[in-house]
Amino acid sequence: MAPRVLIADKLSPAAVAIFKERGVETDVNTGLDKDQLAEIIGNYDGIAIRSATKITPKILEKAKNLKVVGRAGIGVDNVDVPAATQKGVIVMNTPFGNSITTAEHAISLMLALARQIPAADTSTQAGKWEKNRFMGVEITGKTLGVIGCGNIGSIAADRALGLRMKVIAFDPFLSEERAVDLGVEKVELEDLFRRADFITLHTPLTDRTRNIIDAKAIETMKDGVRIINCARGGLVDEVALRAALDSGKVAGAAFDVFVTEPAKENPLFGHPNVVCTPHLGAATSEAQENVALQVAEQMSDYLLRGAISNAVNFPSITAEQAPKLRPLIDLADKLGSFAGQLTESGIKQVRITYAGAVAQLNTRALTSSAVAGLLRPMLADVNVVSAPSVAKERGIIVEETTREAQGDYESLITVEVTTERQTRGVSGTVYADGRPRIVNIKGIRVDAEFGPSMLYVANEDKPGFVGKFAGILGDAGVNIATFHLGRDAQGGAAIALVEIDGAVSDKVIEEVKKLPQVTHAKPLHF
Repeated sequence: MAPRVLIADKLSPAAVAIFKERGVETDVNTGLDKDQLAEIIGNYDGIAIRSATKITPKILEKAKNLKVVGRAGIGVDNVDVPAATQKGVIVMNTPFGNSITTAEHAISLMLALARQIPAADTSTQAGKWEKNRFMGVEITGKTLGVIGCGNIGSIAADRALGLRMKVIAFDPFLSEERAVDLGVEKVELEDLFRRADFITLHTPLTDRTRNIIDAKAIETMKDGVRIINCARGGLVDEVALRAALDSGKVAGAAFDVFVTEPAKENPLFGHPNVVCTPHLGAATSEAQENVALQVAEQMSDYLLRGAISNAVNFPSITAEQAPKLRPLIDLADKLGSFAGQLTESGIKQVRITYAGAVAQLNTRALTSSAVAGLLRPMLADVNVVSAPSVAKERGIIVEETTREAQGDYESLITVEVTTERQTRGVSGTVYADGRPRIVNIKGIRVDAEFGPSMLYVANEDKPGFVGKFAGILGDAGVNIATFHLGRDAQGGAAIALVEIDGAVSDKVIEEVKKLPQVTHAKPLHF
């Protein structure tokens, strides 16, 4: 029986043709509300969507036959990926189909902002001839600050260089060598804020990047700076930006994305020096065609042949490999995430070592998973398929090493990350119970399971630390689930890895850091 796919959002007719040519039955039924979708989703093996349709746990509960969700675009914010994973549903996206279109839109908004084109057009068509009102600025010779110099950011930088701008870029994952290749100057964020005449954002929305431009950041910028956001709503504090526009500190802003969408009202609306578009970054016929064709091919390959590509919640491996690899993939991802959450500066190299039985398996999938885990704390949209190319475009060297020697463990995976400041390594294994465990951090032996919420503390091995540390958590009402200690020598360097119930506040972390024995403290989430 041929697999059936529901196309729930508007896709190019060419995508429907691909499904039919490959032998997949399709129904095009767009504009469904959640109740209508829940009523029919059980009839389908796959669903192809864009940004309008939301795949929630309630929808997935009704999707008894669903095997794959195909998102024509990069973001999967409208899909509950953990719930899909739990249900065994593959979630695919098309990571690079919108890149050129989005970068071009950012450049278009920058030019429109520099010459006040939208306001001048409205005025002129209203019969006014306000030639002296619309005094613009040249972009030639101006400095463009690019926040996030990945696939889209690097294209925007290239276009700006063609317009004879000077381009500076902030991206923790951008190597000096890659910056030279792109023709941009790599800078710290504070330096970018201080120097840029125009700022364009091309970074995902994560806990680290939320409100990356806030009132404090704006204070450090040049008077008359102009800000463009075609990436994600929430990267800029809209209220703070409106205040800066009103005061004249910021000369103008051009936004394609907003905290709340559809944006019926917004703090930026109505300001004469603001240009707004309704999330048009991917809205060109070429981009629509590219992502539609790509998602149709990917979904067909999976439903007909079991091939997985560009999945955000599962690596590209065969059905025969899956049972052995699945727990090791989870381990590799968590080891990468552990290292990524502790990394504060630019990554130069990642070395992943496989020892014992794991060295005989498909380590490529494991390496992709480790790199995805490493990059995800900063780049929310990265997945096990796109991770290698994302690392490559940022100039990060990824090395694999395999060793037959087993040592103390049947299989051992070590992730070693070299940054501009240091090298940090973490090792883990999977025991017979199938649960991944950390067994070594920076050469110090530990034995700890990964918990949803953890605290990592590096300290000096001196009496009194454990009592004071536990006292801080107790006073804050933070319950300790598990407590693991390790040290390299008596009185030497030590590590505490603590699983806690729930999150911990920044205030508690600061109190822990103030303990005289503590050299580093960081909350971790898995």
